[in-house]
Amino acid sequence: MQHIKLIECPRDAMQGWTEMIPTQTKIQYINTLLEVGFDTLDFGSFVSPKAIPQMADTKEVLKGIKMSQTKLLAIIANQRGAEEAVQYDEITYLGFPFSISETFQKLNTNSSIAESILRVEAIQKVCVQHGKQLVIYISMGFGNPYGDLYNAEIAMEWVDALQKMGIGIFALSDTVGVSNPDNIEPLFSKLSSAFPSLEFGAHFHSTKEARWKK
Repeated sequence: MQHIKLIECPRDAMQGWTEMIPTQTKIQYINTLLEVGFDTLDFGSFVSPKAIPQMADTKEVLKGIKMSQTKLLAIIANQRGAEEAVQYDEITYLGFPFSISETFQKLNTNSSIAESILRVEAIQKVCVQHGKQLVIYISMGFGNPYGDLYNAEIAMEWVDALQKMGIGIFALSDTVGVSNPDNIEPLFSKLSSAFPSLEFGAHFHSTKEARWKK
């Protein structure tokens, strides 16, 4: 029997704010979300504060969180971040943004796809050693604006390569708001058929134009 998990991602919304959100405000907001009953909250990150200033207080936020049945996920970008995140019992999942667009991977994590594969391998070992689960966000999972080659088969090839490292959870991410029913349904259908033992999630963004369209 298949199950659907609802995962909320306050981290993704907050990190885009240029105005710093007070730590206590984040704590109050996350504690409210923890009462809702989501399966998981993608709540913070252990990425360099220089890269994501808004998430620099994730450790302080953790001190104020009132845990519930909802599990916590934190984003990491390298082994150092993973080694830091696994020290917290409250965190179940570590999320790594693996872009199938070479251009975006360099922009987002300052590494090539080839280098990111090595990072994933190292992070997965850290997760296994500390009883955590690694979630791979397949960034640019539905296309990209950079002109990098994209098709559903490329996404499937990278999922196949990564699942061979023992990773069982993937979130197909529409990082730039280009997904639609015509490219969502075929990709998920192919992935679920090809990899029935893996868990696939959907992480969608929208453009301002789409958000405000009447």
